[in-house]
Amino acid sequence: MIFTYPVTMTGFLIKKAFCDLWDNMFLIVLLNLGFIASLAIPLLLPRIIPVPALSAAVLAVGIIWLFLYLAAAALSVKAISDYGSFGFSDFGENVKAGWPAGLVMGLICLVLYAMVTIIIPFYLHIESPVGLFLAAAIFWTFALSLASFQFFFAIRARLGTKPLKVIKKCFIIFFDNPGFSVFCLFYSLVMLVVSGLLAFLFPGPAGILLFLDEALRLRLLKYDWLEANPDTNTPYRKRKIPWNTILIEEKEKIGTRSFRSFIFPWKD
Repeated sequence: MIFTYPVTMTGFLIKKAFCDLWDNMFLIVLLNLGFIASLAIPLLLPRIIPVPALSAAVLAVGIIWLFLYLAAAALSVKAISDYGSFGFSDFGENVKAGWPAGLVMGLICLVLYAMVTIIIPFYLHIESPVGLFLAAAIFWTFALSLASFQFFFAIRARLGTKPLKVIKKCFIIFFDNPGFSVFCLFYSLVMLVVSGLLAFLFPGPAGILLFLDEALRLRLLKYDWLEANPDTNTPYRKRKIPWNTILIEEKEKIGTRSFRSFIFPWKD
């Protein structure tokens, strides 16, 4: 048997993300296929268009659509994280609901890309202590932003629709949970490498979005518990969170799973 022993919050997150990925593999692969098809727009179409202006326009539209697609995918996988599912009509509605977040995230990624490819190399080429200091400062700003904005789509899906509030909450989540945020970023990067080996079909972008939504969803349970159990005598950051108690209902929903149940579910 597996997953029958007591687990920490992080351990349960890995377990739940794996179970949800496996149980909804068909939907995850479909979302990833849609992303791959969308990726072909900015990668392939501009090369076959002879008019430079039109080619540039197709490239821009294709990149914008990628972020709109990811925003809709994040809203869709939220249903899986909540022990549900979604259909094609739901995805269409999620595109309409998520496009502002997609545009904002596209601009954020453009700034982060400029940091890595333009700004940091520029200061490094100055070849002075000041240039090195500025390059290091911008690098750590980039790293902090990456760890914070990884939750952007999940926060949009769960906590609000106004872009500025979503951005603010990204940093609040990071600074209140720095170790957890770094773990999620590392785990997502590992999933990205695995996805590359599998042609981004699985777990792919949809799998990573699902994991980050699971991470935020479970982490928010901490704030629900803190609100329900105020303790003015103990500083907020020093309070021990009883994850085994908080996750009782979640563990019951997941249940115990064996390796055979994953491969041959009809035999259980």
